[in-house]
Amino acid sequence: MHLEIQGLTTEDAPTLVLASGLGGVAGFWQPQLAALTPHYRVVTYDQRGTGRSADTLPDGYSMAMMAAELAEALEQHGIQRYDIIGHALGGLIGLQLALDFPQRVGRVVVINGWLSLDAHTQRCFQVRQDLLMNVGVEAFVRAQPLFLYPAEWLARNQERINAEDAHHVAHFQGMENLLRRLHALKSADFRPQVARITQPVLAICSQDDLLVPWSCSPQLAQTLPNGSLIEMAWGGHAMSVTDADNFNALLLRWLADTAAPAQRAAS
Repeated sequence: MHLEIQGLTTEDAPTLVLASGLGGVAGFWQPQLAALTPHYRVVTYDQRGTGRSADTLPDGYSMAMMAAELAEALEQHGIQRYDIIGHALGGLIGLQLALDFPQRVGRVVVINGWLSLDAHTQRCFQVRQDLLMNVGVEAFVRAQPLFLYPAEWLARNQERINAEDAHHVAHFQGMENLLRRLHALKSADFRPQVARITQPVLAICSQDDLLVPWSCSPQLAQTLPNGSLIEMAWGGHAMSVTDADNFNALLLRWLADTAAPAQRAAS
């Protein structure tokens, strides 16, 4: 699995692991790096079967497998203790890590995620899957920004979106890989085990998210033993991209407020 490690270099530096959504690639987090790397060791990675972590995923691929793969890759780099910041699917990987490797995970941030799949999100995923299987990769990629970004932001950034579309088509993860990752995502249901996730967890959402109803985040935060909530008014599903300055400020404040005393003293 391809990892990139940036920011602080000391062995005892507080470590943030950034986990992307269904796209799976590290580049999603570019708008956060300048804000995070002065204060943390920051790990980004291409998830198995995506980007520079090319592989053929097995039948029955699951959220538990995604979490175990990440834990193993981090251990190979000598990283034993970390916080997880994840967008949608990446946030669920963070919750799974908190369950399966509780001694390694300090805190989790879940961006536009959920406790269990909402019927509206299920419909959106089905539409995207139908486009992929019945029309093709280019149609799937062209539709993707509609679920990620607010309409007015899309209208102002067409040149950027066209370039991203071309890149995503050229580097598409493959239909079977995407369908297996999507099935793992849709199958994840944390309701039976949520009481075991005792780490501090921030659920942060955007109220204009088209893909995931914002109400999923309050539900998640309220159900967790140590959950908290931040709501942004605007930014869409990918508000960490469209409203990065505001998102970064909110994230840094929560990380500072929930830091261990030793981390506060060092910052």
